[in-house]
Amino acid sequence: MNQDAILQIAPHLRERLIRALETGLVPFPCTAAGLRSTLGIAELQSASIDAINAVTKYGGDASGAAAWLRSIGEASKSASSPDLVWSGPEAPGVHARDTRRVYEELLSSFRKSLWLSTYVFFDGPRAFELLAKRMDEDPSLSVCLLLNIQRKKGDTSTPVDVIRRFTDSFWKRDWPGSNRPRVYFDPRSLELDGVRGVLHAKAVVADDDAVFITSANMTQAAFDRNYELGLLSRDRALAATVARHFQTLIDQGLLSPLPHQ
Repeated sequence: MNQDAILQIAPHLRERLIRALETGLVPFPCTAAGLRSTLGIAELQSASIDAINAVTKYGGDASGAAAWLRSIGEASKSASSPDLVWSGPEAPGVHARDTRRVYEELLSSFRKSLWLSTYVFFDGPRAFELLAKRMDEDPSLSVCLLLNIQRKKGDTSTPVDVIRRFTDSFWKRDWPGSNRPRVYFDPRSLELDGVRGVLHAKAVVADDDAVFITSANMTQAAFDRNYELGLLSRDRALAATVARHFQTLIDQGLLSPLPHQ
């Protein structure tokens, strides 16, 4: 049975589903319509629903499905606590991992896929050097960057012009590799009127196995001088949930693709 599809379900939704299965609130085998009408859950992918219903092949019922879901959640939890990750001057007696080293570790060790989200980066060739080298060595790697495109103060150019300038600069000056990642941005940051927003999340998800959430942007100051704080978790359920959230933002058109020129 497909455990990875179960881990794609956010932990809070998985717990609601478990309780509903245990109490008979939701019909079993599950359907997308049934989950939507009884629990208001519309986020589950068809692969996740199929995985839940697969217990019927082994004579399982709703309570058996609930027990299986709970066991997967428990098994996916890391045996150790998340690692505390700091930037800035070292403090005597505080044992924490270093922000730069965690970034480098994740970018150099992922095997299949990587999500990287940052609000600001500085010196693109240096910031993306390790990642670009990995992609050139192994073209099968799936890499997605979520970047913020910021309009300069006083710039009244059209959003199309701002995107065109950023695209030209990024691919010619900032990205140092031959193979290119997928790149997405929040178009709200370019609006001249109305409600504006920015892509401010700083996170890395490697292979849906590890997730690093931090206050640090991809800049030398954030890595080496500023006080920045983050957490590195090996909880597969949490990592998969963050990756799934990023993908949903793309699927629903809330993040836009950067042109390849």
